[in-house]
Amino acid sequence: MSKVVIISKRLFPYPCIKWIVLVVLLYVAATVKAQVTTDTIQIKGLVILKSKNNNGRTSYKFYNDTSYINNKLKKNLHTRWLVVDLGFNNYTDRSNYGGASYLAYYPATPYYSANKLYDYSAQGLNNFAPRYGSSPLTASEFKLITGKSINVNIWLFMQRLNLVKHKLNLQYALGIEMNNYRFARDITFKPGYPTTVFRDSVSFSKNKMFAEYLSIPLMLNYTANPYKPNRSFKISGGIMGGYLVKARTKQISPERGKVKVDDDFNLNKWRLSVTSELGYGPLKLYGNFALTALHDYGLLQYPFSVGIRFNGF
Repeated sequence: MSKVVIISKRLFPYPCIKWIVLVVLLYVAATVKAQVTTDTIQIKGLVILKSKNNNGRTSYKFYNDTSYINNKLKKNLHTRWLVVDLGFNNYTDRSNYGGASYLAYYPATPYYSANKLYDYSAQGLNNFAPRYGSSPLTASEFKLITGKSINVNIWLFMQRLNLVKHKLNLQYALGIEMNNYRFARDITFKPGYPTTVFRDSVSFSKNKMFAEYLSIPLMLNYTANPYKPNRSFKISGGIMGGYLVKARTKQISPERGKVKVDDDFNLNKWRLSVTSELGYGPLKLYGNFALTALHDYGLLQYPFSVGIRFNGF
């Protein structure tokens, strides 16, 4: 200690200079520490290191915080809040258009019962969407503009329960499915009992139906490498049940302006779907394929939606 004091006295004969140098050294140390903290960013289990090479160019390196992931995997139940899906809607149409067109030409035929108002037979379709013989009903009548038939799902929460080593998991959620079906033709759904749909006399700049469901998906999830989720392949599949909460049509035309009508429009109250998810790292795709028809009778259309999932597992 005495040698240090002697050396310090030789280097700094005046006490004020010694304190000034000490303050400068402390400032430099604090500045260096702040730079290291600023250049290192951690987002949960992802560490981002910012540095510069010999040419002065900035580069970024990404690392997985294994200690964070190990502590996280000690929990068997994980929750994500506000998971959002954004995609497109369409449907597979299996309606009996040929039989309905035949009935439009020959209404008095013994092969069809006139009492079939509420089923998917040709007579049911003809009652739901009546057409004259000179203008038979075809699938093109309900054609959608796919790029404008938007699907938005908001899952209030999504949970994943570990079953086997965090590789096999049970995944489920609760949320709202919002489906927009943008029609390419000028058709109008007329609410009532029964609901009917007809070709309108005006040209619509926007003609769509909106259907909202309260849904619960239940899936089995496989994660190839749970210790490196940002570089892991993930796949999920299962079923989803939904209940119709709200439905409405929206039409815009120069003659009528903006018209909104709230009704169930012969839509099925309950819906059962096959649901799936495919992802690698942060990128996740989803797909929902209905097993029940969109409408309760008449039209036999099975909707499906595909898109991108944000903030999922």
